[in-house]
Amino acid sequence: MSKAKSPRRVADNEALAVNTQIRGSAQKLNLVAGLIRKKKAGDAMNILAFSTKGMAVEARKVLASAIANAENNHNLDVDALVVAEASVGKAITMKRFATRGRGKSTRILKPFSKLRIVVREQEEEA
Repeated sequence: MSKAKSPRRVADNEALAVNTQIRGSAQKLNLVAGLIRKKKAGDAMNILAFSTKGMAVEARKVLASAIANAENNHNLDVDALVVAEASVGKAITMKRFATRGRGKSTRILKPFSKLRIVVREQEEEA
């Protein structure tokens, strides 16, 4: 006896990619995610490739994974893909200490973020 197969979390014309451990704050990552929401997948890849923001590198990797999942796992047309959703959330926060003057110390917080990108196959409009 085995467990029943879990249902898909996205529709049949969608593909998903998630990265749960991106080193950086969710606020900075959300600025990058806002650049690609509702854009065509090819245009979004170009926007991220030429963005000056550091978090764009990680977002580009997740978007490339979502496009590859759409093509290889779900047989979707790559040219018709649109970024349907790009959601950002907080993950863990590493806590470190730095020594200060007079025998004191200061807490340093190193946040991590999550990024979830859903691409959808959309019919061409005439």
